[in-house]
Amino acid sequence: MQSNEPGPEFSGVVKWIDRRLPIFTMMSKEYQQFPVPRNLNYFWSFGALASITLIVMIATGIFLAMQYQPNTELAFNSVERIMRDVNYGWLIRYIHMNGASMFFIVVYIHIFRGIYYGSYKEPRELLWILGVIILILMMATAFMGYVLPWGQMSLWGATVITNLFSAFPIIGEPIVTWLWGGFAVDNATLNRFFALHYLLPFVIFAVVFLHIAALHIPGSNNPDGIDPKGPQDTVNFHPYMTAKDMIGIAVFLLVYAALVFYAPNFLGHPDNYIPANPLVTPPHIVPEWYFLPFYAILRSFVADWWFFQIFLGWWGMTAKLAGVLAMFGSLILLAVLPWLDTSRVRSCKYRPVYKWLVFLFVIDFAILGYVGGKPAEGWYVIVAQWATLYYFFHLLILTPFVGWMERPKPLPASISQPAVAPAE
Repeated sequence: MQSNEPGPEFSGVVKWIDRRLPIFTMMSKEYQQFPVPRNLNYFWSFGALASITLIVMIATGIFLAMQYQPNTELAFNSVERIMRDVNYGWLIRYIHMNGASMFFIVVYIHIFRGIYYGSYKEPRELLWILGVIILILMMATAFMGYVLPWGQMSLWGATVITNLFSAFPIIGEPIVTWLWGGFAVDNATLNRFFALHYLLPFVIFAVVFLHIAALHIPGSNNPDGIDPKGPQDTVNFHPYMTAKDMIGIAVFLLVYAALVFYAPNFLGHPDNYIPANPLVTPPHIVPEWYFLPFYAILRSFVADWWFFQIFLGWWGMTAKLAGVLAMFGSLILLAVLPWLDTSRVRSCKYRPVYKWLVFLFVIDFAILGYVGGKPAEGWYVIVAQWATLYYFFHLLILTPFVGWMERPKPLPASISQPAVAPAE
């Protein structure tokens, strides 16, 4: 999409720099004069919120790294020193710790918006895949960051999650040994997790750059899911979207500040304020809340589950390996969603059946998150198993089938015109 506005005019030092390195011209074209559909709503502000949160996480992480000691004998006390003795260390740590939760909240909403309005469909498939890659990198970064305080949940969470790779035949044990840097979660593990936790946010930043570049080629999708037909369907990014983004940022910062100042440990686990002890196993090992849906999928595969016995057990597959494959497969299926959805209509606004299935999918994801935080026993396991079945049934069966069979509502002639009335 091209803008009809004239090029930017600069003066003084900015003009001198721009003539030699046209970075200001590029920023103006990509973030000021860039045309966007005129019907974008506040859901389109969550991409900007995610970018801001990433910058906050990188900045606070750099300051925390200056005081942190990646050593099993010193790590826990160094975190306590940050909280008690470093000037405003408590604030920086709480911003960083709760920033991870805010980051995932924003990204999950961003993904839901993409699913509901069909932002993964042609020509934005690569944009969507890059988004899923960002989600996976976020998960890896957050997992390694959770290990660094070296509390009870840090140690045992790292032990449980890294041990999952041992389910793979032949290569599993060498992978676990490589992750640990030895034969147990110890000092070498903490050192490499600290190094990777520091590095990966910059990798995420690079992929975000590609994500934005991939967005600016076809342009933004919109609630109607139709392409702009001309200049009458678009407006400049500034001030239209920047005004919306500012309101979104204000609300976001209010929620963020309320969490940091009034409930900084609300989303954490109290066991992580106990120093790591490899001789004492916590009664209930759980990851952070944003991993819980995938953790529930992992734990739902047990040897006596009828689905496992009928479809997987006769292959000689273990329940542990099936759970690991299902957990990773749940993310891979999101990446291939552009090819699973067979509908020619992007937006669920005009899909009377599939839009309700999307809401059911979100409810199912929330149920997985709930049971993932509960002990793997009793009815929690049964609910997790049925929720896992629906997760894959929705993506593998319902999404392509409904795309073939559904009769969408008539689409508008253009973004700037009302929808066409249905035929009598």
